[in-house]
Amino acid sequence: MQLVRQKEETIMQAAYRAPGCGRWRGRTVLVTLLVAALGSGCAAGSGEPVKSAHGASAAGKPGQAAAGAPHELKAAELDALYAPENVRRTQAVRAVAAKKWGLASTPLPAPRPPAVKPDISTREGFEVEGGEDLPPLFTTVPVDGKKVVFLTMDDGSEKDPELLRMMSELKIPYTAFLSDYVINDNYGYFKQMRDRGVAIQNHTLNHPYMPGLSYEEQKREICGQQDLLEKNYGKRPTLFRPPYGNYNADTLRAAKECGIKAAPIWASEAYPDHMEWREWDRDMHPGDIILTHFRGRDEWKGSMPDMIRHVMKVVTDKGYAVGKLEDYV
Repeated sequence: MQLVRQKEETIMQAAYRAPGCGRWRGRTVLVTLLVAALGSGCAAGSGEPVKSAHGASAAGKPGQAAAGAPHELKAAELDALYAPENVRRTQAVRAVAAKKWGLASTPLPAPRPPAVKPDISTREGFEVEGGEDLPPLFTTVPVDGKKVVFLTMDDGSEKDPELLRMMSELKIPYTAFLSDYVINDNYGYFKQMRDRGVAIQNHTLNHPYMPGLSYEEQKREICGQQDLLEKNYGKRPTLFRPPYGNYNADTLRAAKECGIKAAPIWASEAYPDHMEWREWDRDMHPGDIILTHFRGRDEWKGSMPDMIRHVMKVVTDKGYAVGKLEDYV
């Protein structure tokens, strides 16, 4: 059966990172600062911790300290961050990083997040009986037609330090949906990721086939991971992705009981050498969620940086930018 695309709804409020380190004076100084910014994370939109107008670290969510205390930026701060001068400065830094990391072209700048987060409902054909009050499950986020997509990474088995550096220098936002059974040998890697502005979300304790479990077993998988992620990363997730994209009504009921607000799955999946598409037209659409995994050369035809180079070529060639999922959901 052909899958039907989710309708776009009205848009809602989001927070973003605070502006970077001030103005550059003169073309000579500009080149020097571009290079320095790659190491310091000083420019606006950097994946490294920066300071908001209130002095809080912008790690994790915008304005969020490493311990996980949230602070949403105000409209004036967003206006400053997305001012044309600041966008040009950030894009100049990204251009240097793109050349360093071997990207075919510089990633496009994401549009300003909406003033109000969108009303999101479960995608047609993905409903469960009695699911009206349960977390919505969707493959695409309403973005009012803007050419922005969202990158997400699942599980956590590969812990490539090059990925951390690459994504921070390129200033590409992404969301990590983590399973404890593959991250518990190195929680510290994902603390570094969180400190660079990545949102940590729930992908169960052990990555089981959820419909094969009882309600109580599913609740243990989700709530248990909620507890561990909050303990290790300072914040209880609000998003949950069911393993393999499989779920039933008990999955979503358990997720709601554990504090989950939404269950994003995906519209396409990225690999180092190809893309897989959910839609019949095998193409990208505004608001699509892209899935990939923490994998290395032992499981893929390439590394995680290879995957990023490939997916960003596809995204950029199609005229899309990558936005932060939590700015919209």
